[in-house]
Amino acid sequence: MDTASARDPGRVALTYRRDCPSRTVIEVLANKWALYVLAALRRQDGPMRFNHLRRLLEGITQKMLTQTLRALERDGLVSRTVYPTVPPRVEYALTELGVEVGQLTTAIADWSIAHASEILTSRRAFDARPPADAAPLPSASG
Repeated sequence: MDTASARDPGRVALTYRRDCPSRTVIEVLANKWALYVLAALRRQDGPMRFNHLRRLLEGITQKMLTQTLRALERDGLVSRTVYPTVPPRVEYALTELGVEVGQLTTAIADWSIAHASEILTSRRAFDARPPADAAPLPSASG
């Protein structure tokens, strides 16, 4: 958490509670497509149209992109502007809050790029191990 949370252990403990409002924010930001959409909008020099985002984000479905953009707009991270043309032109851009959270998403992306080979090596090593014994661990009383 932030430095204020580090100074107040009670505040950190609250973020783990089911009723903590920050959990809903974390749930949105933990979504891979939300991270990708935020990153795409952050790296763009201006607003983006839906189909441009969809082409850029390989593998995302129209439905998932729509749901992701709505969730980000609902949370105030993305703005949606509809222009009165035929057909209507819709553009998406980061809000000030979205730009701020972009610092976090960029840090995650940079870390992922820097450590991807280590993670993949670790996965291969794990997958090559023989299956773990399924026997239960001895109990503490026993």
